[in-house]
Amino acid sequence: MSAKAEHYDVIRKPIITEKATMASDAGAVVFEVAMDSNKPQIKAAVEGLFGVKVKAVNTTITKGKVKKFRGQPGRRKDVKKAYVTLEEGNTIDVTTGL
Repeated sequence: MSAKAEHYDVIRKPIITEKATMASDAGAVVFEVAMDSNKPQIKAAVEGLFGVKVKAVNTTITKGKVKKFRGQPGRRKDVKKAYVTLEEGNTIDVTTGL
């Protein structure tokens, strides 16, 4: 498997929410990442895919809620998010895609 394919296994998709938009004002971008990925892997994947310099990576795991699906109780999946802070002068436009 190529290095680029491994990067796509680490980074699932960008997260575009109100909170993520506020983080982008501070030079950060938010991605949904694989649950088993760690901070050095996330940093390498972002630098490899987007060609930017990463200053810091902060991660958080959001536990899935118990909700009803068609009247039956079900559980949403756990999600790991990465808040990637970029060095000065580097930007990623997540709205255009890759």
